[in-house]
Amino acid sequence: MVINNEQIIEALIFASDSPLSGKKIREIVPEISSDKQVKKIIEEIDEKYEKQNSPFKIIELAGGFQIVTRDIYATWISQLYKTRSRAKLTRKGLETLAIIAYKQPVTKQEVEHIRGVNADGVIRTLIERNLITVKGREKAPGNPLLYGTTDYFLEYFGLADISHLPKLKEIDELLKGDSKFLESLDQVALEQMMPEALGLSSMDDEEEATVTAEIVEAEEANPEDQEPPEDIPGVDSENENQDDEEENGDEQK
Repeated sequence: MVINNEQIIEALIFASDSPLSGKKIREIVPEISSDKQVKKIIEEIDEKYEKQNSPFKIIELAGGFQIVTRDIYATWISQLYKTRSRAKLTRKGLETLAIIAYKQPVTKQEVEHIRGVNADGVIRTLIERNLITVKGREKAPGNPLLYGTTDYFLEYFGLADISHLPKLKEIDELLKGDSKFLESLDQVALEQMMPEALGLSSMDDEEEATVTAEIVEAEEANPEDQEPPEDIPGVDSENENQDDEEENGDEQK
């Protein structure tokens, strides 16, 4: 049996339990010299799937590649996982996560200033859910911890990388322009989630592009070279009393 690089890459992506990066593929298959070459081979595999009317496709997700089933099969596949419902984020969780995603790296104090309430509980919950993590410390009095999103955050929201976050202007247009969408939302939640309420809408396109580029650059930096902070907030039992923890944290301020 003759094995080629296309088959090897296909097997690697299939066997990986998380999105597989081009860098990792090149480490395992050294004769492939660039990410461009990796992407070309993956596109050829995906084209083969499409020609064969395969239920699978390869997507770019969280800085890597993953084999997934096509959307058309969701009705049947969902029946396999009826007992595995993923806990939804609360409104407070979404508000805090949005602030961190767009302003990262950001301190807890900055999040609290924007939301106007204590963020201890909700930040602890987001860390527990592996949606955010500690990225380092701010060079300021007290050296507060800086928070940013994780690779799992990208997987959770189906993003290839952090630069694929929707532009704040697009969110504004969606929320303000779609009357049916507006009517379907809780108005209090809507006001809280509007970019203006999050303190995020003052950037023009050029400023937003600069911030996005800085975020991508920070994500690409090697975190292994940094010494991990010692006082990372603790994590309680898995998903227990999530709303209570967040409420308690909010009421303390």
